[in-house]
Amino acid sequence: MNCIVVDDEALAREALKLNIKELPNVDLLGSFDNALKANEFLRENDVDLMFLDVELPGLSGLDFIKSLKHAPHVILTTAFPQYAVEAFELDVVDYLLKPIKMERFLKAINKVEALLRTNDEPAALDFNQDFIFVKSERKYIKLNYNDIYFIEGLKDYVILHANKGKYMTAMNVKTIHGKLPSAVFFRTSKSYIINVNHIDEIDGEDVIVQDTRIPIGRSYRERFLSTFVNRRLVRRR
Repeated sequence: MNCIVVDDEALAREALKLNIKELPNVDLLGSFDNALKANEFLRENDVDLMFLDVELPGLSGLDFIKSLKHAPHVILTTAFPQYAVEAFELDVVDYLLKPIKMERFLKAINKVEALLRTNDEPAALDFNQDFIFVKSERKYIKLNYNDIYFIEGLKDYVILHANKGKYMTAMNVKTIHGKLPSAVFFRTSKSYIINVNHIDEIDGEDVIVQDTRIPIGRSYRERFLSTFVNRRLVRRR
């Protein structure tokens, strides 16, 4: 499990770093003193967990959560108990009051690990050579790979956009991407997977699939251009 820390107090960041170092199954990817820097990092990287202070300069922790379309799991860290009700309405995993005791820290980490294990359980019944059975709204639906246009991640769910319609299922982007045929499906950002056979246009930093503009993240762009574009040029010769 990987995480980031967002807190404007240097001592608070260091305290969390020390706790994280004690846990071999938790990796710290970054530490930020405001929400804007953290937001930039989240746009380009997969993050499982965010330790987030409530009172931040510029944009508060609660407002930051509200602004995120694809938020990781969040553990709020604060010296102020009065924000707890609003925080849990935003589906945070836990609410830790500073100074944070190690036993309370571990309890919060265990909650996140339990959620991640649940999310990693495949909701699809079967991945075949040519098709997938996806559980959506109490039904198992067969989708041929070629009929799937792109896949959109929504935190703990994915939406498969296909010729038959849209299907939401409880599976994260990382899990489903690892099971799909890599020759057909390419991950263009932390939130999108496209079927390369349905690309209509590549426009700057976006790719157009079925009239939908899908961003190509900076950390994915070089690989996309080298594997997809170059492969298409070779085929045309």
